[in-house]
Amino acid sequence: MAACLGIERARLLNVLNDTAGTAAADTAQCNTTLRHIHVVDGNGGLSNWTLAFPIPAVVKGNNAQFSHYAMGKGVDAVGYDKPYTYGPDSPWQQNSTWKMSAFVGGQNETHTATPNSVMTLGGNTMIASAAAIQQANPTLLPVLAVGGIQFGTAPGAPSIAAVGAAPQLVDLFNSQASRSLLQGDANGPLAEAYYKAFLGLNAAAGKATVAKAYGTGKVSMNLLARNLATQLTPTAADLALFGVGNNTPGAVTNMSRAMITTMKAFSLGLTSMLIMRGFNNDPHGLFGGGNAQATQVGQAIGKMLDGLHALGKSLPDPGCSSKTLADALVFSVSGDTYKQPFNRDGWGDGTPGNSNILYVMGAGHIKTGWFGEIANANTARAWDISTGNVNAAANYANVRGQLGAAAGAAALFAVAKGDMRRVQDFYNGPSIDGIVNLNVTG
Repeated sequence: MAACLGIERARLLNVLNDTAGTAAADTAQCNTTLRHIHVVDGNGGLSNWTLAFPIPAVVKGNNAQFSHYAMGKGVDAVGYDKPYTYGPDSPWQQNSTWKMSAFVGGQNETHTATPNSVMTLGGNTMIASAAAIQQANPTLLPVLAVGGIQFGTAPGAPSIAAVGAAPQLVDLFNSQASRSLLQGDANGPLAEAYYKAFLGLNAAAGKATVAKAYGTGKVSMNLLARNLATQLTPTAADLALFGVGNNTPGAVTNMSRAMITTMKAFSLGLTSMLIMRGFNNDPHGLFGGGNAQATQVGQAIGKMLDGLHALGKSLPDPGCSSKTLADALVFSVSGDTYKQPFNRDGWGDGTPGNSNILYVMGAGHIKTGWFGEIANANTARAWDISTGNVNAAANYANVRGQLGAAAGAAALFAVAKGDMRRVQDFYNGPSIDGIVNLNVTG
């Protein structure tokens, strides 16, 4: 709007604030980027996700040798842009606007702890590029990393705050000042009140153009004045919401804890991104005793992600007062290999066409469903970047790098809330207009 009127955005927001009120200005200045949670799986770990986000030809098939516990029980999803199939325990089947996009791209990187073939955009990585884009809406600790994740590089990317395990995330936000200088029932709140009062006396305090900067200062003082352990630590109710119990696989428990703490940190404006290790278990023997173990894993993933959506719906988006965090989150998963989907015996590491997969929930900014096709034990079919349609005539091996980069660029488009100009700062491949939604607002 500001560009159309030929004025600076800051001046537009000030005019809105002075004429239409702070509510109108607040709506106009909603964050220009979304939060992002990305899971990286190594050593065969990506294969676990195919139990919750199944390959259509597998879960709709009736061959007992296929690598799923619910063959023949796949249900075609409605409301998707491309074909997509739910398994019995796939998340977000009801009461959810979240939909998954599954991009066939990149290459098999078996037993690599830091796979990147579906996250490389020229010399940049997808997650570092996304973090750089998020700097338009700065937070105190822009990127949280759990479990030794390779962040990569991109121009403008911030430093990461890394911990070894999910419970250590809380310690990143525990101010030493809150435990010493400002400890006690009165000292911390009093210091915070003085700081906020000082800001309020500034003549510019009511202007929308300084709201975010002042807001960051207030959050910083709030963090300094308080120990946030009780606010960020997962409660028993949180864990129950994510389906975590005594029989939950350890990787799912760890991811759930990390996501709960991060979502709470998102709601306080403390961070913008979580990157974490997911599965790292190389499950060759998952089907060795039948379907029981695979069923347990698939159900646990589905419950965890339904819990993530429910938690997001319950938390306000500090970057836009009319939204919740469920409206403001991009979720993605990558890994080294999704293993052989058409033969469960020993669940081999090889994938059809030596292909890989990037899963992205793009918050409405990306077209949904499967891009490309895992057709049989030997065949991965490519897709046309300009349309998203399957291109069976293309030689997958010749285009896999382009497909992986385009998939990563689509994830950036979602994080950037549809700002293609920002995506092009990091991606220079073929146009991705056909795989994203160009006119989404809000």
